[in-house]
Amino acid sequence: MNWDAISFDWNHIRAFLAVVEQGSLSGAARALRQTQPTLSRQISALEEALDLTLFERGTRVMQITESGTELLAHVRRMADAATKISRVATGQSQAIEGTVRITSSDAMAAYALPRCLISLRQSYPGISIELVPSNEAADLTRRDADIAIRHARPEQPDLVAKRITDIEISLFAATSYLDELGPLKTPDDFACANFIGYQSPERLVPQVAAMGFPVTKANFGITTSSGSTMYELVRDGAGIAFLPIVVAEGRLGLQRILPDAPTCKMETWLVTHREIQTSRRIRLTFDHLAKELDKDRWASLIARS
Repeated sequence: MNWDAISFDWNHIRAFLAVVEQGSLSGAARALRQTQPTLSRQISALEEALDLTLFERGTRVMQITESGTELLAHVRRMADAATKISRVATGQSQAIEGTVRITSSDAMAAYALPRCLISLRQSYPGISIELVPSNEAADLTRRDADIAIRHARPEQPDLVAKRITDIEISLFAATSYLDELGPLKTPDDFACANFIGYQSPERLVPQVAAMGFPVTKANFGITTSSGSTMYELVRDGAGIAFLPIVVAEGRLGLQRILPDAPTCKMETWLVTHREIQTSRRIRLTFDHLAKELDKDRWASLIARS
């Protein structure tokens, strides 16, 4: 592309076409909402840039020259292209369509998001969702995902984060496993119990001990980096684990250990890149998730048993 060869201004081309179509400077000025002197200067600047005389100037009428006539077809095609660009841009900014990539933990993807995404698609069928379950934090600054659900506030300044209702966590087990352990009245009765750890037992031992349970690393016979796997291990009687109360009681039918014991709270953040300010589909998806996940204190997690 020889950019040096393009020495004229599009606004001047626009003025030229308006004068041709309106037949006069005054008519073109009204059509473009400009003054006649401004239009006249633009036509003169275009003639100077092209080294051509485009109009024979009369007192009332601008008569196009032969040189101007030869350019007119090309100018009309430029105007058609400019109109199409404007139309496409407007359509993109208004249309609610396209793909939104969402990442969350595997458990969140399995238990919390299905109902939210179904209702989103019912409201905005033009939006396609790519759900990526991952327990690793996606790099939103590199656009690994458009929206992420995280359990810690992001620190990057170019990310937008909205905190939604914390998830209450407590210790749960299957009734069958508790029956195996025998009578359980105090935390000391759990000294020989099996606990299921999420990722690092070393991190969990102090949390469980702070609740009054005398445990060590040896109590964590099974660990996993998958939240949904941990749910199933507990359901099958493999041991005791920290689980969201709304899931364990409301969906899985598990038994809470010592209901009077203090609970933990897990922060939950909806995170996106600052593109949310300009991308309508991402903004609508973000707002929909925030509303649905926050509704009735995580009611979306209680889908079915």
